[in-house]
This record gives sequence, structure tokens and C-alpha cells, in this order.
Amino acid sequence: MDKLIHYQNIIKQILTNYQRISAQVPDPDIDEVLMFDDERSQYLWFNIGWKNDRRIQAITVYIRIKNEKIYIEEDWTEEGIANELLKENVPKEDIVLAFHDPENRKLTDFAVV
Repeated sequence: MDKLIHYQNIIKQILTNYQRISAQVPDPDIDEVLMFDDERSQYLWFNIGWKNDRRIQAITVYIRIKNEKIYIEEDWTEEGIANELLKENVPKEDIVLAFHDPENRKLTDFAVV
């Protein structure tokens, strides 16, 4: 299977599983939304709605694939999307913790760019 398609499928599977678990404790005022854009290789899980007269817009996870690597731009999961990717045998060299600045990425076991 093509590497890009393989990574796209893994990301969609992980995010769908997370959202399914989160949906077990629904908040009627907040919608959980998954957005998958295979054409641009961008994947988003976010919450949107109104709670106590306040607008809620929160990105839980934002991932994109660029230059055959998975860039984790935002990750507010407890386990960590990078750990989930490792469980699916994605090599550390193909995972970028993009929510860290490039200098701090050097201190991780993952790719810098």
C-alpha cells in the first residue's frame, strides 16, 4: 500500500476511535466534529458550540501529512497521538511533534522536520 494512503488510514482510524470513546459522555451543548481531508492530508478533531453563554471552539487534535511525515500540530489527548502512531508501527522518524518549536523537537526521539 502507498505510504501516504497507509498513514491517512491510520490517522483516520485513531481519531475515529478517540472520538467514539469521547462520545460516550456527550455534552448536548457541544458538538464533537471530525474532519478528514485526504486531498490535502489534513485531519482535525474539534469541539464547537455554546456553553453558559460562551462560545466554545477547541481543537483537540490537528494532524497533517507533509513530505511523507506525520506532523502533529495540536494534541490534547491523554495518551498522545504520537504513542498511538507508534503502536501502529509508524517509525519515530516519520512523526514530527510540530506543537514544539524546532529547537525543542531536537530534544525528542521524534523527527525535527
